[in-house]
Amino acid sequence: MSIEVGSKLQGKVTGITNFGAFVELPEGSTGLVHISEVADNYVKDINDHLKVGDQIEVKVINVKDGKIGLSIKKAIDRPERPARPERPDSKPYSQRQRQGRPNDNRNSRPENFESKMAKFLKDSEDRLSSLKRHTESKRGGRGAKRG
Repeated sequence: MSIEVGSKLQGKVTGITNFGAFVELPEGSTGLVHISEVADNYVKDINDHLKVGDQIEVKVINVKDGKIGLSIKKAIDRPERPARPERPDSKPYSQRQRQGRPNDNRNSRPENFESKMAKFLKDSEDRLSSLKRHTESKRGGRGAKRG
């Protein structure tokens, strides 16, 4: 039996590292289950999930240059999620918004990019000049009042 991508195999955990677990497969080959492939949820410490000597079912996810990548979470058969039902209100968002709750800004014109940019630059320059004045007075820079 050759090891092919997509096949499910029984294996025995032979070693655990901080990045995954080594699993001995049939025919004496060894593969690695990366820590991200151990469980569906976040795995901080792999020792909470696996111990050396555990018999586990794994799925082969890749074979590259003699290295075998394995997954425990992909070996578990899960029922497919049912398709989402169609929404009862299938109008585009813009039409739903007009029909829904009143929009306070309906009559006001939205700002264009240039006016927003001009407002931002003015605020930015005001803040920068204030910051410079404050910093120079603490350092005793030019024009600072000494008292």
